[in-house]
Amino acid sequence: MGLVVIFALVCLLAGYAALSALKNKNVLGIIFGGGAFLVFGFFVIMTLLHHGFPTEAH
Repeated sequence: MGLVVIFALVCLLAGYAALSALKNKNVLGIIFGGGAFLVFGFFVIMTLLHHGFPTEAH
């Protein structure tokens, strides 16, 4: 489940990058940042729905 946490951080950074590219009118940055945001976000949401939130290691 640690991978999900890392992917969630990547998703947040990709969202920030897409917004920054949108502000600077960088089309390629919008495409790649938005695509990464959607792909990693979908993975994180579906993993959390299927497996639940990460629990502490025993």
